Amino acid sequence: MDRYTTLRTETSAGVRSIWLARPDEYNTITPALRDELSHAIDAADADPQVRVILLRAEGPAFCAGYGLDWATEAQASRENRPAERATPAGQRPAPWRASDGDRVWDSVADYRFMKSFVDAYLKLWYATKPTIAAVQGWCIGGGTDLVLCADLIIAGEGARFGYPPSRVWGTPTTAMWVYRLGLERAKRYLLTGDEIPATEAAVMGMILEAVPDEALQEHAEALAARIALVPTSQLVMLKLLCNQTAENMGMASSRLLGTLFDGIARHTQEGLDFVERSMAVGFREAVRERDDPFGDYGSRRR
Repeated sequence: MDRYTTLRTETSAGVRSIWLARPDEYNTITPALRDELSHAIDAADADPQVRVILLRAEGPAFCAGYGLDWATEAQASRENRPAERATPAGQRPAPWRASDGDRVWDSVADYRFMKSFVDAYLKLWYATKPTIAAVQGWCIGGGTDLVLCADLIIAGEGARFGYPPSRVWGTPTTAMWVYRLGLERAKRYLLTGDEIPATEAAVMGMILEAVPDEALQEHAEALAARIALVPTSQLVMLKLLCNQTAENMGMASSRLLGTLFDGIARHTQEGLDFVERSMAVGFREAVRERDDPFGDYGSRRR
């Protein structure tokens, strides 16, 4: 992969910067971004001149989640194909069918598809070298699945984190919330989908620190450069030593459940209703209707 279309990279003083480069789309996640990010992290990890990987983003938002216009359309199109097996006469359709006569949801295919995204995010966790994320603006939904896999997270004070799909149509696939926040706080924010200002995220230990927005990039670069002064062999051993604690706590099992439950959440009655509403009025309007009762994210009262 010689040229990227969704990101760009640069290297300086042992630090490989990977920039998400879809600013007009708030760096939302697409299959192309998934594949290019996976390749870019692997390339940085394999490069002997690189000691630290710094994930950054162009534009006003770090990552506003999945590019869900294509995702809702894809789910709707998959579930409106002719059924391969007809419902026997006189019997109700199976409860996992989207509607009478629709194709049965293929949970295995769904899991394999979502796992391809999860595996890309986990490159940040399983890269042998330290990974840092510099976050500005929105980092929500699938954006948190991605960024919480980084070893260290620095955010501008104006950044906002959250998982609004927990209100309908999703669960965190990488399931990093408990490991970052602890049990009670993870429940507090996942059971409501409420947003978390960066300053509060830092106090709670979800991220390393929050700095003035205008100082974010310089501050992240300085930390990455400081870490890059340490020999690569030391960095690799120290990262493994720390990460193994979370692995021993059952992170792989949590991730498996998170990815499976995400598919199930998109195929509950409420999830299917959300897709249908999105197709009728547009995804952004459906999201606004979902968030209006909470008065946050795009529905925040001004």
